[in-house]
Parts: sequence; structure tokens; C-alpha cells
Amino acid sequence: MAIPALVVALAMVALGGAVFAVGIGILGLVCLHELFTLFERARPARLAGAVGIAGLLTAAALGDRGTVLLVFMACIPLVFLVTVNQARGGGAPAISVTLMGLAWIGLALAHAILLRDLPHGGALVFAVLLGTFAGDTGAYLGGRAFGRRPLAPSISPNKTVEGLAIGIVVCTAAVWWAGLSQEWFGGVKGAVLGVSIALAAPLGDLFESYLKRDAGTKDTGRLFGAHGGALDRLDAIMFTAVTGYYVWLALT
Repeated sequence: MAIPALVVALAMVALGGAVFAVGIGILGLVCLHELFTLFERARPARLAGAVGIAGLLTAAALGDRGTVLLVFMACIPLVFLVTVNQARGGGAPAISVTLMGLAWIGLALAHAILLRDLPHGGALVFAVLLGTFAGDTGAYLGGRAFGRRPLAPSISPNKTVEGLAIGIVVCTAAVWWAGLSQEWFGGVKGAVLGVSIALAAPLGDLFESYLKRDAGTKDTGRLFGAHGGALDRLDAIMFTAVTGYYVWLALT
């Protein structure tokens, strides 16, 4: 399942435009469904979440950052109206979980579209993905080989400080290497972008782990079989896509 998914992801990035936006939209709905299922007890406003995700991603594809912010603000009254009118209501927990989904998943994926629409956007998205997954692999293997000190035992007991350090080095090196072959990218920009992604990715991972621990579950879903759900695979991307977008804007 992992290899076909990787092929599809690379094709989406390469094609860009409507193909990328629609693919991201499908992923967004799956991720939102997994989150809402984790916290079903809060009775999240699923209709408002789906409409909100569609609106945010459409705003990113057809507009700009300002349009995305405007749509996100419009989601707040939408979530309220759907919550108070849905069966069994939901109150503050429903509103909180729904808006968290739109902020965490919706805004992150909207920024992935904004990043892809920048000049050289395909290469930038590839660099962010490469750095995120290379860093995660480095952290996992490094932690298994050299890990001694727990990083966040109350959230994710298997993560170690040593694994984090190795992951940061591997991620930075991967993005730096990706930038060397492209004059517009360059080694220095690649290194800065790599460090930024390397620091954001573990936070995204820990954020999702914290939510899963609160929900009392190991995985968010079974989309990728033994590898878990969509959120389990994209948790770090939710942070690195946003970081990559703003750091690259600052660098240029």
C-alpha cells in the first residue's frame, strides 16, 4: 500500500494544479473523518467540517493567503450554526473539535496548495516531503540504534533525544542536497529550509501522538493497514507544509 501511495503522491505533486488540489482535498476529508472518529464523543459538526475543508482548499487554489484566512473566519459561524442545529447538539466540545480539525488539517493542506502554486512549487513540495520523511526515518533508525534518553515519555515513549538529533541532521542534509542541483534553490537556502522542516516535523508528530493518547488509541485509522491511517502518515506534514511555505517566502 505504501509504494502505490507514494507513486500517487509524486504524480500529484508533479502535475500540480487541479489534480494536486483535488488529491489534497480527498486526503483532507479522510484526515478529518479520522479525527472526528477519534473524538466522536464530542459530536463534531461533520457537515461544517467537510464544507470548511472544501472552502479552505478552494480558497488556496483560486485565491491567496488572505482568501484562505477569510474563509477560515467564515468557518467559525458555520460550525456554530451546524452544531446548534444538529441532532443532540454538541456544545463547546463539538465546536472545539471541529474548529481544531479545520485549523490543524484544513489550514495545513491549504498551505500545501499555496506552496505548490509558488514559482518552482513542485520542487519545493518535493523538498518538504523529502526532508519530512527522511528526517522521520533517520529519527526512527537512529533512535533504535543509539536512543537512550526519552524525548517525551508521557506522549510518545519510543521517541528519544538521540533519535531527534539524528533526524534533524538527516532532514537538513536531505533538503540541502535537494537544493544543490538547482541554482534558484542553492545550498544555503536548502540548509535553512531543511533545519526549519527538521524542527517542525517532530512537533507535528508529537501533536498527533498527544491527541491519540487522549483518545486512547494507537492509530487514527486503517487506510494504510499496519501503518495506520492518513493522519498517522501525514501528521508531520501538517506542520512542515506550513513551515516550508513561510520560511521559503522569508528566504526569497
